[in-house]
Amino acid sequence: MNPASLGLAAYARITANYWAFTITDGAIRMLVVLYFHQLGYSPLEIALLFLFYEFFGIVTNLAGGWLAARLGLNTTLISGTLLQIAALLMLTVPEAWLTVAYVMFAQALSGIAKDLNKMSAKSGVKLVAGDVQGRLFRWVAWLTGSKNALKGLGFFVGAVLLYTVGFRGALVALAALLVASLTLAALRLPRGLGRVGGKPRFTQMFANSPAINVLSAARFFLFGARDVWFVVALPVFLSATLGWNHLQVGAFLALWVIGYGLVQAAVPTLIARRGLDPTGLTARFWAMVLMLIPIGIVIALEAGLHPGAVLIIGLGVFGVVFAINSAVHSFLILDYADSDRVAMKVGFYYMANAGGRLVGTVLSGWIFMTHGLIGCLIASTAFVFAAWMLSAFLPRAHPAGTAP
Repeated sequence: MNPASLGLAAYARITANYWAFTITDGAIRMLVVLYFHQLGYSPLEIALLFLFYEFFGIVTNLAGGWLAARLGLNTTLISGTLLQIAALLMLTVPEAWLTVAYVMFAQALSGIAKDLNKMSAKSGVKLVAGDVQGRLFRWVAWLTGSKNALKGLGFFVGAVLLYTVGFRGALVALAALLVASLTLAALRLPRGLGRVGGKPRFTQMFANSPAINVLSAARFFLFGARDVWFVVALPVFLSATLGWNHLQVGAFLALWVIGYGLVQAAVPTLIARRGLDPTGLTARFWAMVLMLIPIGIVIALEAGLHPGAVLIIGLGVFGVVFAINSAVHSFLILDYADSDRVAMKVGFYYMANAGGRLVGTVLSGWIFMTHGLIGCLIASTAFVFAAWMLSAFLPRAHPAGTAP
């Protein structure tokens, strides 16, 4: 069956599985940050807990794209869900077992799971969207935006579960949610989606167009710019410096990510002009706008304005503009990728995404310890500057045959 003929029904199945997975992914991140901060771990140690989570995301996107081309996207999506269940249950052991090395290993499984799931879902959208004008941009923006909104909900769910049923009870509840999601996915997802005829070689993962290579490099710096202050520095600053409790931190970050996701889903309506899809020029413009925000927060903090108010307002503005940047990038990679190798191209691209998150996460802990939140915001500005410079080399028009 032609994947595009599956249309909305297949898109809904892919999205539903992605939603359930995303709630657990956001919840487990908030659980780990808050619980291990409560146990007395330093910001750098907490950052290191996510080191393998991000590192294996790099490996997974490369290998996962290749495996999806050989086995089908439904296989990689279901495998990712199984691994996330295993990662959750691994952390239910007695507290004495929760060493840094053990938790890093569990987070490695979670990182593999997350990127298998994400690569499978986004590649699947390319295949089922068909060639209706504007549909791909709308569908990928909605998938990504709703995912981020639910990840924000996951932050809040994680904080609430930690507060009400404790660390281990929360993990068991999240694993149960994924078991239900896995059962539906295994029964309803289309078979062989994205499988390529023949046996594609692993080296073909690197046979990309210049546009995909540049976009991937820009994505690396874009997501490093977010995570260098958002992952560890911000929640620890809110808790340790401003005195917020776990529920307040979880609720605030949850609302931010939910709002960010809603904006991302609405980006086609917000920025599309005369029904035209974004180009490289769009990515460069919005990177320039984003670059002004973290340095603006630094100026406001150094001027002695109330740090709580500055961060709430500044993070809100950052979230809106970052959502636009991310939605434009998520569309462009699918626009640049050929349909017959989409999983491999998307896998390479999200390898760069995971690399940026890895570097941003580690720097978030280290820079916060050495230079505080101001240092993290300055590093964020530098990362966005690099993304803006790279965006100058993106095509100013769509590849032939992909857009009018």
